Amino acid sequence: MLEGVVLTEAVSDEKIVISAATAPSREKIAERNTVVYETRIEPTVIEMIGEKLKAQLFTKFGFMKPKPEEIQLVSIDKYYELYVKISGKYVIDYYRKCAYTVKVESKVQEVILANQKYKPNQPADSPAKDYNVIKLQGEERLTTEVKASLIMDKFGQEVSPKEIPSAPSEKEPEEILAALGVKEIAPDADLEVIRSKILTRPRDINRLVTELFEVDERAVIYTPRFRALYTNVKTGETKAIEFDGVTAQRIQRPRPLPQFLQKPL
Repeated sequence: MLEGVVLTEAVSDEKIVISAATAPSREKIAERNTVVYETRIEPTVIEMIGEKLKAQLFTKFGFMKPKPEEIQLVSIDKYYELYVKISGKYVIDYYRKCAYTVKVESKVQEVILANQKYKPNQPADSPAKDYNVIKLQGEERLTTEVKASLIMDKFGQEVSPKEIPSAPSEKEPEEILAALGVKEIAPDADLEVIRSKILTRPRDINRLVTELFEVDERAVIYTPRFRALYTNVKTGETKAIEFDGVTAQRIQRPRPLPQFLQKPL
């Protein structure tokens, strides 16, 4: 009689018929939208806020502040900071080869399952056992789903959604970007990032049922920023403060990436 399954393992004696490097059998890619947020803050407001903060730029040792009249505004420049938003999923339904090792009594000479005959043998790892085993070759079906939703800066680094303010969008974004000479990112740069994050085909595929790589949201978002440049007339030193063009909040820049890691989208 069958005493129970003592071992289940995936096996792949034959070459996998689907390479892990090939493209998915089905793809659904949404069109990418270009969004330019409206500027909600006037430069005069930036100038007023900067007037209160300018002395802090040139403070030394936490207490040596220059006189306000020594710090002069040089310029206020507007620019757009780029962010990429993308979300998608990868789903694969497939079969993999497997082998089930089943114990049988030592006196059993033959086992018939589904009209297939199996001859018991001593376990290979310990032939002195008081039972024999049969190996059932078969397939197991599995379904895997991976999802991701990303917001990235221009270097492809993930950022918090809090970094992007909410604002109405300009009606003619392409015209605004063209007038400022802003170049859009490569058409598939965002897809390459999300592919590398979620599209990992299992290596033990034997037969494929269905496979889908889907991107349901793609947007390149340009949010307005102001850079106020100040100079210390006494020392000749210049420094800048950056502000969000939607909220007027000061932008605190994180430590920049090393040059060799900066790979713009």
